[in-house]
Amino acid sequence: MRSAAALLVDCLATQGCDRIFTVPGESFLAVLDALPDQPAIDVVTCRQEGGAAFMACADGSMTGRPGVAFVTRGPGATNASIGVHVAHQDSQPMILFVGDVARPMQGREGFQEVDFPAFFGPICKWAARIDDPARIPEYIARAYATAINGRPGPVVLSLPEDMLIEQVPISLDPRPFVTRATQAACPDAMQALFDLIADAASPIAIIGGAGWNTKAREYFQQFAERVGLPVATAFRRQDAIAPSSPVYAGNLGYGPNPKLVERVKNADLVIAVGARLGEATTDGYDVPSLEHPGQLLVHIHPDPEELGRVYRTDLALCCAVDEFAECASLWEDSGIIAFDAGAQAHAEWLEWATPHSSDAALDLAACVAAMRDMLPADTMIANGAGNFAGWWHRYWRYDAYPGQLAPTCGAMGYGVPAAVAAALRYPDRTVVAVAGDGDFLMNGQELATAMQYGANLIVVVVDNGAYGTIRMHQEREYPGRVSATNLANPDFAALGAAYGAWSARAETTEQFLAALAEAKERMGLRLIHAKTDLERIAASGATISGIRERAKG
Repeated sequence: MRSAAALLVDCLATQGCDRIFTVPGESFLAVLDALPDQPAIDVVTCRQEGGAAFMACADGSMTGRPGVAFVTRGPGATNASIGVHVAHQDSQPMILFVGDVARPMQGREGFQEVDFPAFFGPICKWAARIDDPARIPEYIARAYATAINGRPGPVVLSLPEDMLIEQVPISLDPRPFVTRATQAACPDAMQALFDLIADAASPIAIIGGAGWNTKAREYFQQFAERVGLPVATAFRRQDAIAPSSPVYAGNLGYGPNPKLVERVKNADLVIAVGARLGEATTDGYDVPSLEHPGQLLVHIHPDPEELGRVYRTDLALCCAVDEFAECASLWEDSGIIAFDAGAQAHAEWLEWATPHSSDAALDLAACVAAMRDMLPADTMIANGAGNFAGWWHRYWRYDAYPGQLAPTCGAMGYGVPAAVAAALRYPDRTVVAVAGDGDFLMNGQELATAMQYGANLIVVVVDNGAYGTIRMHQEREYPGRVSATNLANPDFAALGAAYGAWSARAETTEQFLAALAEAKERMGLRLIHAKTDLERIAASGATISGIRERAKG
């Protein structure tokens, strides 16, 4: 006999789980007791459940297998819910295990009791409670299959603490390793797609999202370059194609190149591959519009429930995006004459993405340009939410895959935990967390986790003394009436040093470049506190005073 918790841990190992992120709780002590007996699984102790869930979400996005987190019931689970929400909207595989009240206590509002299937159901693919320890192999296999198949996403399983200590027969084995169910593109649908491309005058592709991986990147890029198809990436999916590709047209979302927006609006054929075409990517379902009159829309997605769900779709292909990309790259009888539009769109992006100097004391465009010059091309950039991220989205080159960790749902506090997960997953690559001041203070305590596990990363805290994105909207809607958006911040360099990091403060571009040069030569945790001017609110060049005056006018 062995404990149900030991069986659970063995099931995770069988599914290839090699790392768990956790904030320990008394509700799953039996699991904590079983983990040292399973050396294949590394345990990372975090400082807040939201940070642990963000790390698991990021880990899943990098590996394609579910990132795994364990938290306790009540406040532990509710803290972790933000990571579940991000994994859901970002279509990333993740499994959250929640220690739960004992089965005899259920339904009595026991200590920290929450109905977890009801609580998490709307923001995950599947939420359930394991009451019978003999069914643990079944539940774990189903959790993995659910998380990775179709549109990837999060699963939440609650674990009653008395169930975990029950004894089960040693002969009760884990189920075999679960692989992603793939479906190739229909040949007839592929021929129809190529016919549409051949008849188009101004096609464009929007890529990145569910199930995207290195195979999809390589093969779709080959196909697009062969036919000269302009390729835009969905919001915060900029590593879906190499920026050096002669057909890369830039990224959609917040603050895109206006010429790219016009190109999408004027396209007669839009090919969406993997992308949900969500609100951020389409600027409120306007680029393209929901009914897109005068345009044809082809949507390729691994989950049939996403096809035709929001947009009117003229041709839907339900298949794995990497299988589709490979099929497209090998298609022979296409009859397509190569377009010039791909090269034109790429030239427009290069012009847009070339940093232009400003008179700001600390010029973020120049800082990003210096990072590109000083750091390796395969550097990974992780960021949370805020206007600060716009400078990296516009000027950084996401050269490697995976190379971008950024929440498409706009969750603050994601960058530092995601960077910790990336540094542990890729110890030989340079990892940079970029965070705004408000953003950093959501989960900056995970610097302690970085130090504890020897994570090798650079943190750049962009400090303008405000919740900048909200301030920008505030000035647009209620010009000059500032409320609740100003921040009194700590000395972030001193805070980083308190965690044990090498740190520096930069108030000018020259100071930032000097700090970056020194940080590059060091190892371990490094933090640069970049003090910026709130007036310079966006990478587009927008200023607070300009927004205010236009709003008043």
